[in-house]
Amino acid sequence: MTGERRYAVIETRGVLSLEGEDTRGFLQGLISNDIGKVSSKRAIYATLLTPQGKFLHDFFIAERDGALLLDCERARRDDLARRLAFYRLRARVEVTPRDDLAVLVLHGEGAGAALGLDDVEGRARPFTDGVAFIDPRLAAAGARAILPASNARRAAEAAGFAPGDVADYDRRRLALALPDGSRDIRVEKSILAEIGIEGLNGLDFEKGCFVGQEVTARSYHRASLRKRLFGVEIDGPPPAPDTPVTLAGRAAGEMRSAGGERGLAVLRLDRVAEAAESGDSLRAGDARLRPVKPPWARF
Repeated sequence: MTGERRYAVIETRGVLSLEGEDTRGFLQGLISNDIGKVSSKRAIYATLLTPQGKFLHDFFIAERDGALLLDCERARRDDLARRLAFYRLRARVEVTPRDDLAVLVLHGEGAGAALGLDDVEGRARPFTDGVAFIDPRLAAAGARAILPASNARRAAEAAGFAPGDVADYDRRRLALALPDGSRDIRVEKSILAEIGIEGLNGLDFEKGCFVGQEVTARSYHRASLRKRLFGVEIDGPPPAPDTPVTLAGRAAGEMRSAGGERGLAVLRLDRVAEAAESGDSLRAGDARLRPVKPPWARF
């Protein structure tokens, strides 16, 4: 990303703190990524699934002062905490909502350097009284920080970032075809292979078992996967989420989030290939769509 360095406080994100001597072993058996990767110098992106391999939550995990901080969807934070508590049993883990902490996104030319970070996915370091890290999914998305809410804006501005807005960040996100939690990944319906979580560094098959691991592994090795998440260029009014996408009147997929001339859609691979061959446009509502394979995708 280029341009002036800017930050925005993402009010739709919340923080859970996990502490206790069993925390890492507890999470290791639950989430799709390897908790062993997390340190004061590295953050990760991960998901929590149903036993059937369906999406429940995604989140970023960073470490600060021995605690693991989960940057998650604020509106669904209580549900995530409840599900973690369900699996906790006798594990010595404390799960605490942290309303005193805010989540920021920081982007623009030299954003990583301004935070003392190399532009490497997941690179992290303590920052003021919190932690800053390069987006573990894609370095081009910029950086994130988890900071005390009372001082978050002052800390960002002291590091050389000007106030920005969430809409600007969302445009950048859509340009990179990055899904935004349950806005783009259907809860208890989507599988990781359709979304391409492996291309976003959110899945590690070498780490051992996790909830939904067996079904997830089968889906990645299945040759008949029919749908994938695409970026779309929009000619016309941005379609609402869940708007059906069609090709010559036949079902081709459905929209996810959108804004301006960019959006995301889960599309049938055969329809995308057919549209490319025939020159016909995909349609959603009153808009024409041109599918664009995400730069990070591995299909």
